[in-house]
Amino acid sequence: MRVGIIGVGWGSVVQVPAFQAVEGFEVVALCSRRPERAAAAAEKLGVPESTTDWESFVRRDDLDVISICTPVDLHREQTLGAIAAGKHVLVEKPVGLDASETAEMLAAAEEAGVRHAVCFEGRYEPSRLAMTDAVRDGMLGTPYLALARSGGDFWHPSRGIQSEWMYRRDAGGGYLMGLASHDIDYLCSLFGVPSAVCADVRTTVARRTRDDGTILEVDADDTSALLIRMADGALASVNTTAVALGESFRSLQLFGSDGSITLDGPMLAADSVPIVVGTPGEPKKEVPPMERPLASNAEIPSRRAAGAIKSLALLLEDWRASFDGADAPDVPTLVDGHRVQQIVDAARLSSDGRGWVTLQ
Repeated sequence: MRVGIIGVGWGSVVQVPAFQAVEGFEVVALCSRRPERAAAAAEKLGVPESTTDWESFVRRDDLDVISICTPVDLHREQTLGAIAAGKHVLVEKPVGLDASETAEMLAAAEEAGVRHAVCFEGRYEPSRLAMTDAVRDGMLGTPYLALARSGGDFWHPSRGIQSEWMYRRDAGGGYLMGLASHDIDYLCSLFGVPSAVCADVRTTVARRTRDDGTILEVDADDTSALLIRMADGALASVNTTAVALGESFRSLQLFGSDGSITLDGPMLAADSVPIVVGTPGEPKKEVPPMERPLASNAEIPSRRAAGAIKSLALLLEDWRASFDGADAPDVPTLVDGHRVQQIVDAARLSSDGRGWVTLQ
């Protein structure tokens, strides 16, 4: 399957090496608004071509798959353009600005009959693979409660400013979309479609000073606390912050009638720590991460993003197999991306004063 990737930020850091690690995919072209960035990324990564015109890019006859890895406010138009051209699509999360956009993208993909997937690669982190197996093996019994916590100091006033679009809600910024969405998707993959949401979503630091002394007005969220009623009766709590000074944490605790499962560690190392399981009358024990190898045995680049590259490569490996008729129930699709966006939208409504918001 010949792949074209739009966006060379995360696209070049994670997506290109992930695709290159999976048998059955070939990255043949990159697209970016800035020609010098596109050309430099293509040369560095060994990709034959680069361009700046995404509209003609998605219609190229020599591309089978289009990966959308641009800022969120561009996702809808580019995804719909690729689908209209008959291309299979991989969309970076968050999928869209709101649920009306994600619903339109999902409907278009289903009507066109193209394959679609979303980059919730967190499902494929080694620790979460082990946790998923434990849940599916009945370790929890009847699920009672899930507690997800993630945080860092990315937006603390003591830190420099990130890409400015991330601070704008109308551009798809904020950490509910950018970070909490991974936990929301993962919990839905374990416990099914949620029924209602209650939340507080806030912008704690509303003004940042740029290096030149000008002020950046911030309206995207840096902190959120969600309560989610899962369809199977369990309650989930998802708490996320980007203003935790000096901290980097990511934890997930699951409790049920027959046991408990816990994952706890630094944010960037959560894919390499053991999970801890507990059962009635027995001491807690550690279960190692599930280090699933790639079929290609490709070597993952040794750098900070190595965990994300490997996790995305595993997702792509399962997705590629589905093109040949293999079952791939764990691959997140636009169905999952739309569901997460519905929860995000409900959380914002709740935070604006609606209380518990029922999901349709």
